[in-house]
Amino acid sequence: MSTPTADPDRATPARPIAAAIAAVIRNDEVLLVQRANPPDVGRWGFPGGKIEAGETIPDAALRELLEETGVTAEALHVFTAVDAFDRDAGGGLRRHFILIAVLCRWISGEPIANDDALEARWVRLGDLDRSGLALSLDVADVARRAAGLMGEVQP
Repeated sequence: MSTPTADPDRATPARPIAAAIAAVIRNDEVLLVQRANPPDVGRWGFPGGKIEAGETIPDAALRELLEETGVTAEALHVFTAVDAFDRDAGGGLRRHFILIAVLCRWISGEPIANDDALEARWVRLGDLDRSGLALSLDVADVARRAAGLMGEVQP
């Protein structure tokens, strides 16, 4: 079996990049950040980032959460994955990320944007579709799924 290679005329990686996202639920709210870097600069999504070699998915999600927001949480469950594509102005693929979602229970801290986040805030789950925030693809669906799962794991 041959190994795919990147197009030599582009900086596109030959394979998708694995990243973890923290879906933090607190009561009826979800923690979102406004992204400072591609993909989806300026859009709102979950705190997260690339998984480091030797790092577990939950550990990566918690590390990125703390780095981007100052919030600490408990990782409960890896529950879904979504694709995120970083495209150039002409629509060409620069990078393909696989975002692996980790359900997290808030422990402490109020969000303060750090690292890769322009802004960070709690958003009421019921307001996701009418918040006026430019959400990244699948954010509202993943947040609702996380909230449903949180209801199943609450003591």
